Amino acid sequence: MLRTFAVTRESETLRDLPLGELDERRLAWYWVDFNAPTEEEAMELERHFRFHPLAIEDCFHLLQRPKLDHYGDVHFFVLHALNQQNLSVHEVDLFVGPNFIVTFHHVELAELDDAWRRITESGGLWEKGRLHAMYTVIDKLVDQYFPAVYSIEDQLLDIETGGGRNMSRTLMNDVFDIRSKLLKLRKTIVPMRDLLYRIVNSDRIAGLKEQHVYFTDIYDHLLKLSEMIDSNRDITADLRDQYMSVSSNRMNAIMKRLTVITTIFMPLTFIAGIYGMNFDYMPELKWHWGYFAVLGVMLVIGLGMFAWFRKKGWFE
Repeated sequence: MLRTFAVTRESETLRDLPLGELDERRLAWYWVDFNAPTEEEAMELERHFRFHPLAIEDCFHLLQRPKLDHYGDVHFFVLHALNQQNLSVHEVDLFVGPNFIVTFHHVELAELDDAWRRITESGGLWEKGRLHAMYTVIDKLVDQYFPAVYSIEDQLLDIETGGGRNMSRTLMNDVFDIRSKLLKLRKTIVPMRDLLYRIVNSDRIAGLKEQHVYFTDIYDHLLKLSEMIDSNRDITADLRDQYMSVSSNRMNAIMKRLTVITTIFMPLTFIAGIYGMNFDYMPELKWHWGYFAVLGVMLVIGLGMFAWFRKKGWFE
């Protein structure tokens, strides 16, 4: 579906104009949104707008890294929208020209719908021009990153304040799942942060200085998000190390107990081995109380060693 919004030089708004009329009227600026377009509609990128072939190719070959390319007086942006359910990413392509912006996305996105309503239904906003519309689109996309990051932060807080004291394999599975989610978010947020840095410091986009403070605000949001992700990754790394330390200590305690038991039975096994050789000239074999005496000696040795190891704290 194609939808158009245009502002005339007399500050009048026009909606759903055919593409052919956009160049015929006296327009201050216009916005064309390719909202889940058909194959025929998508061809208008080349037929009507005559965008650079490389930019058009990027529109159809998903999924591109967030970036900015300059093609003469047309600037091409690749942006990422985030699916809150599974943290998958949808590409949003944005063209900015001297008097227009064009957005292109293969699926319907609530963020783009919100930006569209915000610009087209508020006179105070569409009068600010095409770059403010561009800012609104990017701002709506970035705003949707926050709920996902906050949700992960809450999960980590629950683990640290509750189950983190009793580390278990199930809990560690949750931690590794969180690390996987953080990696997905980082692959989107960090490139978007770098993209906003390029936008804020760019001098090739005409009129950007008047909107500089708005894009700086988005850049600050992305800085905060990237710092939160790095902080949360450090927390998961600490939880992972804590689990490994607890597991190692638990294993050491088990091995220590097994070593004590083995050590106690070593002299008993030695005595049993000696008297199991059945040589003819072993005086104790003919002694009436020999069997009970040997058992008594073995019992005294076993209990004595057990008491000594217990005193040394090997059973703690």
